[in-house]
Amino acid sequence: MMKFYPEGILINKFENINSFVSIENLEKAFIEHKILESKVLFCDNKHNLIVDLGVIKGIIPRDEACVGIKEGTVKDIAIISKVNKPVCFVIDRLEKDTYGHKIAVLSRKYVQELCLKNYILQLKPGNIIPAKITHLERFGAFADIGCGITSFLPINTISVSRITHSNERFYLDMDIRVIIKYIEKNKIYLSHKELLGTWEENANLFSVGETVTGIVRTVENYGIFIELTPNLAGLADLKSNIKIGDSVSVYIKNIIPDKMKVKLIIINSFENVYTKPKLKYFYHKNHIDNFLYSPIESQKLIQTKFSENQII
Repeated sequence: MMKFYPEGILINKFENINSFVSIENLEKAFIEHKILESKVLFCDNKHNLIVDLGVIKGIIPRDEACVGIKEGTVKDIAIISKVNKPVCFVIDRLEKDTYGHKIAVLSRKYVQELCLKNYILQLKPGNIIPAKITHLERFGAFADIGCGITSFLPINTISVSRITHSNERFYLDMDIRVIIKYIEKNKIYLSHKELLGTWEENANLFSVGETVTGIVRTVENYGIFIELTPNLAGLADLKSNIKIGDSVSVYIKNIIPDKMKVKLIIINSFENVYTKPKLKYFYHKNHIDNFLYSPIESQKLIQTKFSENQII
């Protein structure tokens, strides 16, 4: 069964590398219509992509660079931005250029069409899949969910703890896992926070009396919200000279499951030492129907339901 991955996954696999060591191996890959992956060397003035095939030159013609280019629904920046990045393709044909040198004409569009038909458009809400971050914005992040086809992660689906920009959680080319949240007119929307654990799972990482590091996320007139993990924040009393984004050391005064509260005391603050917290996934299966963030004893219900009736 053919498998599809975000671009960049295949490039260092032995079977992929082996296809580029000789003309014979490339010809075999051509006959088998094998999906390959390599880095784009440059984009010429006609927006054809020149790809490193090792033993010969590879060319992805503009119209074969991605789905939607020929029709005009995708702009050429989608081609230009692939320079120095890995792309997937099949060898469409082997021929000679005007100098008599053998070259390979490639198609990335063909692979994307296969991926859409046989993988992406078969996905259902609640499916959990690998993805790779391609673009970061204040309103969310875009991720490659297969063969360079991107989908959107709204900022409020990235983590329970609030962030002001997706780059506070992710970085470009970061490999993550995502959940299919809903599908609307063949556009797929993603979620991520449900994989980062419930309130209880995150709270169990800490104990009353510990002093730990956190990140200031919100300063309100009644207190300061401090992120302990991407899915857990605590509240500390107001303290002067504390700003959003500061790293702080905090004493854990109390953990109250029925109110979903963690009470903190700020010990010290540190400017300009912020580092993105490492993501810890608590859920490792391939599908989720329902996610209950709040503890059973909590009066407040925070829940995400993934179901096929969300498909429009």
